[in-house]
Amino acid sequence: MSATSWPFSPGDPGARLGEEVRRQTKVDNFDLAVVLGSGWNEAATLGETLGVFDYSDWPCFPCGQIAGHAGQLIAVRYSSWNILFFSGRFHCYQGLSAFEASFPVRLASSLGCPRILLTCATGGINPAYRPGDFMLVEDHLNLLGDNPLRGLSGNTFVDMVDAYQSDVYAKLLEGDCSKMTLHRGALAAMSGPSYETPAEVRFLSATGADVVSMSTVPEVIMARYLGLQVAAVAFISNVAAGLSSVALSHEDVLDCGVEHSFLFPLLIRNFVDAWQTVPDRR
Repeated sequence: MSATSWPFSPGDPGARLGEEVRRQTKVDNFDLAVVLGSGWNEAATLGETLGVFDYSDWPCFPCGQIAGHAGQLIAVRYSSWNILFFSGRFHCYQGLSAFEASFPVRLASSLGCPRILLTCATGGINPAYRPGDFMLVEDHLNLLGDNPLRGLSGNTFVDMVDAYQSDVYAKLLEGDCSKMTLHRGALAAMSGPSYETPAEVRFLSATGADVVSMSTVPEVIMARYLGLQVAAVAFISNVAAGLSSVALSHEDVLDCGVEHSFLFPLLIRNFVDAWQTVPDRR
């Protein structure tokens, strides 16, 4: 299997897309991939655009996009780094396996990315969290009922201790984060697409979860399997079920993202600046 196609087989649609990205951008190996969650599309405006690839033009992308996800792979150059923005992610609730949902990670790895930053919109469980806050993900609970490494070969018994780049978080917090509230905590992944019940939120709180999401964890596990450094940041778009009198809706999640969208590019820039000062510990 060639270095340019791994983790795809030669001739696989994902490998062909990787070849086209390299051809159009004239970049052999990218420095960072960023997967953008619901409402995070504004973050892809960072830097000089090198190429835009619509998901709908490439059958290797698993399925159509949902509201709040642009459905584009955008290659940019920012601060000496070549970055891939996946403006639109995939979820198990779309009928996908965890392996299929982690497709962007596999494509990023095939394009030489040694690092990946995952973003998501979440419901806040920790009573100290408010809509509009952010949380650096330090740990997670995989409650999806699936794992992207099922049936794969190689070392699938991946050690998930220290899966997240705590040294990058430390550098990030040394910078100017005055415009936003940043927490550090644990993310629980539930399958969705329905929101959690109040009883489920009480259960998640008792197990140590600070926020709840319907994504991110499959990508983290696949990234660690492929040897990528991982960081993840959650945007608290709403208070979790039963913790307020407000009914939950996807539209409100997106509205909260729009209200705070000016912070997303700033946070991504801060991440890049912090990561550039941290030694590669793969």
